[in-house]
Amino acid sequence: MAIAGFGGNGMVGKVHANCSTKCLSYRGCIPAILEALDCIEDVEETLSPWLERKIIIKEQIRWGFTSEKALSRLLKRMVLSLTFIAKVELQFVELTSLCLMDYSRSHVVQRSQRLAAMDSSGSDKEYDSAQSKLLGEFMCIPNIDKAWVFKPVAGCHAMFAMSQANLLANKRRKFLLSTHITKESRESVNFHWAPFPVEMTGVSAFVPSPSGLKLLVVRNSQNESPTQLEIWNSPQLEKEFPIPQKVHGSVYIGGWFEGIAWNSDETHVAYVAEEPSRSKPTFKDSLGGDCGSWKGQGDWEEDWGEEYAGKRQPAMFVINVNSGEVQPIKGIPCSLSVGQVIWSPNNKGAAQYLVFVGWSGGKRKLGICSNRPCAIYTIKFIDVSSSGLDEFKSGANEAALIYNLTKSISSGFSPRFSNDGKFLMFLSTKGDVDTGAHRVTESLHRIDWPSDGNFPQTTEIINVIQVVKSAEDGCFPGLYSSRLLSDPWLSDEHTLVLCSFWRSCQVILAINLLSGKVSRVSPSDSNHSWNVLALDGDDIIAVSSSPVSVPGIKYGKKVLDPSGKLSWQWLNISRPIFRCPEKVMLELSSLQFKILEIPVSYVSEGLSKGAKKSIEAIYVSSTKFKNGIKPDPLIVVLHGGPHALSPSIFSNSLAYLSSIGNSLLIVNYRGSLGFGEDALQSLPGKVGCQDVKDVLTAVDYAIDLGFADPSRITLLGGSHGGFLATHLIGQAPDKFVAAVARNPVCNLALMVGISDIPDWCFFEAYGDLNNFTEAPSADDLSRFHQMSPISYVSKVKTPTLFLLGAKDLRVPMSNGLQYARALKEKGVEVKVLVFPNDSHPLDRPQTTFESFLNIGCWFKKYCKL
Repeated sequence: MAIAGFGGNGMVGKVHANCSTKCLSYRGCIPAILEALDCIEDVEETLSPWLERKIIIKEQIRWGFTSEKALSRLLKRMVLSLTFIAKVELQFVELTSLCLMDYSRSHVVQRSQRLAAMDSSGSDKEYDSAQSKLLGEFMCIPNIDKAWVFKPVAGCHAMFAMSQANLLANKRRKFLLSTHITKESRESVNFHWAPFPVEMTGVSAFVPSPSGLKLLVVRNSQNESPTQLEIWNSPQLEKEFPIPQKVHGSVYIGGWFEGIAWNSDETHVAYVAEEPSRSKPTFKDSLGGDCGSWKGQGDWEEDWGEEYAGKRQPAMFVINVNSGEVQPIKGIPCSLSVGQVIWSPNNKGAAQYLVFVGWSGGKRKLGICSNRPCAIYTIKFIDVSSSGLDEFKSGANEAALIYNLTKSISSGFSPRFSNDGKFLMFLSTKGDVDTGAHRVTESLHRIDWPSDGNFPQTTEIINVIQVVKSAEDGCFPGLYSSRLLSDPWLSDEHTLVLCSFWRSCQVILAINLLSGKVSRVSPSDSNHSWNVLALDGDDIIAVSSSPVSVPGIKYGKKVLDPSGKLSWQWLNISRPIFRCPEKVMLELSSLQFKILEIPVSYVSEGLSKGAKKSIEAIYVSSTKFKNGIKPDPLIVVLHGGPHALSPSIFSNSLAYLSSIGNSLLIVNYRGSLGFGEDALQSLPGKVGCQDVKDVLTAVDYAIDLGFADPSRITLLGGSHGGFLATHLIGQAPDKFVAAVARNPVCNLALMVGISDIPDWCFFEAYGDLNNFTEAPSADDLSRFHQMSPISYVSKVKTPTLFLLGAKDLRVPMSNGLQYARALKEKGVEVKVLVFPNDSHPLDRPQTTFESFLNIGCWFKKYCKL
């Protein structure tokens, strides 16, 4: 069986069923392709032999001969008419023109306008089509997620991982973009971008090898089919390994358990995947005869909560990239869930070890957060695939010893070896585990690595950066990082580069491990947020953005000032091929922002000095705004957590709200990250009081400055931010004209019994975990109710929009629904949108679009824009 190819004459080639490259390519102009598509009368029959094969389509079309209409016809026939082709795992591996992206954007916007014409009940509604189009364009702005730098024989090569919302598919597109870096002088650097990105369709993760010559591609299955691991060696697929479910389930991607690591000689990859499912009981029909049987459910097993629903046990595996043999790492107790695996340095003659983080499930697996006890372990790796002895293979790793390297500390994660292999760095949130908070100020530690493999009973842990309780003005406020770069070292071998929160900004820091000195690498006079992507020797590749500027790539060149002090000169890098729509850039150019320092008005008894310091709020407004002119409506934006932060970073959705005539006041109340541990720990036990008063103080401060019209102030918050929003409309019922609550905490007494983090309810209500139990007492429930927004519901009169995810395990939607129904009962105007396939973040592209389109319209309605 063969399939006709497409070319300039419509009939250029054939792809045979036994084609080893499994590649279907077409070349030529659009009319010829359309003609070829029209020739296929029964597409499913034609492609049926390929249903179990992988087809890779390389788009190599001469776009100069196309029109948008023709391109539209082509894409509709390829994608809409051939929907069944998903069975063949259709992938777009090579994009050769921006035309496809531009078409996708325009098509998404057109569909957005059609979606915007329907409200949640399906009835016609007059949404502003210009707003829906603008929101679609904002959502198409790509993110710059990761970068890798390689040093080939000549020059320097970098790869960037980027992502972009795909509204039609309701997921994010993933792209890989390459560049060659040249440094023509000390003052200039040039990025020579590849002409086109590579879209990694159907790819769960991709990790380049240390040399950059190989690329591991992971494709997790959506059903019971095997997980695919692929090894690419430019420019082609070198090897493909289907890993059946009996070996392991999906590979863990993102979050705490993620861990994919090449060894230094690029022969093996260690990774974390779901342990094989336990067998289910089989039952037979009791009526007799040959009526068959069915599988039962078996015992229920706990998972790790919100982010890992359905995931029971992350386990470690190693694949030999030459043979494809997968080896489960034995010797790790079943009580440990593992993640963040790395390899020890490959010293000649020395054994290789796997270093990883382990979490103990204890009596119950609570939703995974930074306050779960964890430790750094190591185990010797024995390569079974290199031994020809079956008896050796069968017993390999059975008796391997596992060593806990961080016994003396309750938290250790993100392990990284120094380049010389002499010591191991790691982060710790010991304060989380010891106090019960769900995010605190971190500390940085190191341990010496024994090159001979003789691990002591107790490893000495050396403190590099300790928890900062309270910082003097302008000084380092503590470490808030969560994850280190895979290679974070400068050439001196003892300076580590990372990013961290610094009050309301994210900054890049350099930490000297010998002296413990912390230096700010990103410009100290910048109120933008910065994120380090990769190191190029002693130079730094970073991304910078602000609430009014899209992410841009920056290159920091190491320089020495006249006094010999190390610093970096930051250069702007020409944008890669992703272009922002002109309308978006025009809207952003009319916006400005500043960070306001706001003295606190509420100081409870016994607070430390650090807990009495000023809070901050990011104020975003039109450049046309001047004192004396009536200000635009103000949206007060409240982050969740509460131990989180809203940094001065670009947000597609918030930028959209700014661009349609709203100012923003993004409040970082006490309890937020980035301001020191004293300020953070001042909130637990006072939620619904101290944080509410901080927000009201910030709002009054904005009013006093003339930044807000008191008759047009609204609220927007999610999770704990929704807790604050619903508290505020009850405690200050005349202050806000409208509110939006996204998966809000409205009733702690209801949440505690069904959330994946019941301990959070106890900690935030009491300030510690001394009372924590799975069976709350009547006194506990009474306290929870008193501290919840539901206790003020009788005073509320503010119209409120609720956005709820039906799969939310953290704050189940019953919390928001109960509160919304209570408001309806007393005659308050309420609107509820429920997203059946969304969990706590509400971050699927279609959900984000519909949510913020409704938010914009809701606020417009009550602010009379």
